[in-house]
Amino acid sequence: MRIVIALGGNALLRRGEHPDAAVQVANIDRVVGAIAALAHDHEIVVTHGNGPQIGLLAGESAADPALSAPYPLDLLGAQTQGMIGSLLVRGLHDALPGRRTVALVTHTLVRADDPAFEHPTKFIGQVYPYDIASALARRRGWHIAADTTGWRRVVPSPAPDGILETETVHELLVGGSIVVCAGGGGVPVTADLDTGALTGVEAVVDKDLTAALLAEDLKADFLLILTDVPCVYTEYGTAGQRPVLGATPAELRGGDFPEGSMGPKAEAAARFVERTGGLAAIGALDAAYEIVHGTSGTLVRPELPVV
Repeated sequence: MRIVIALGGNALLRRGEHPDAAVQVANIDRVVGAIAALAHDHEIVVTHGNGPQIGLLAGESAADPALSAPYPLDLLGAQTQGMIGSLLVRGLHDALPGRRTVALVTHTLVRADDPAFEHPTKFIGQVYPYDIASALARRRGWHIAADTTGWRRVVPSPAPDGILETETVHELLVGGSIVVCAGGGGVPVTADLDTGALTGVEAVVDKDLTAALLAEDLKADFLLILTDVPCVYTEYGTAGQRPVLGATPAELRGGDFPEGSMGPKAEAAARFVERTGGLAAIGALDAAYEIVHGTSGTLVRPELPVV
């Protein structure tokens, strides 16, 4: 079975942890263990979030007096692909001796006229109290929004229109490699309508929606979205919270999940299942093997045919 795994941005940095390199290195074994358990029997493509990492780099860049202007988000996203990709490749190399693993810097095509550029919604970076977040927003020209435990920077998140390296990923898979790609949703670029020339844009593409598009284009059998909760919940965080253990795409969309957290994951799972007839699931990183084998998480299945 061909599985595309979308790791949450908290895979290497959990909420509340310091964004030190040593912390991320220490967390890699947990991530690699979840992937390796599936890689013995399946073709694996790994995508990953980069919210904490790109937020850290963006803050450092904005505060660096040696720079005349901060580095743009597309280049910072490429940096995070290299860093996180290297950690995953090293970990998988040690966990799966003899198995080839490669990290590929990946570019995602977006539309220059996407309305998302006027309405930033994608969280990046760490959580702050409101007074600190608002001060940073004034000083650095950021947009901020409330997250579950505080306030964070938000940036535009245009819809993925295509992944430029899909054919390369497919060739690597057929050759037996585990492929780490599309990190942080891929480096966002637009293409000139006349020449096709690529230009990086100041945005972060949602990694789950990119993973769904990649899985569709690769004709994957299963899209596995891993996060920090055991499954999807309706009315999450309230007294009426209820687990959703199985759903069709229509049922999942009816859950009205928050745009900045579970919403894109639910939409990604629904799109993949609708467009391919395959299966998708959302659940906890530590239960990746159990999710694929139907004993954990939220399984998203195709609509039953009308008879």
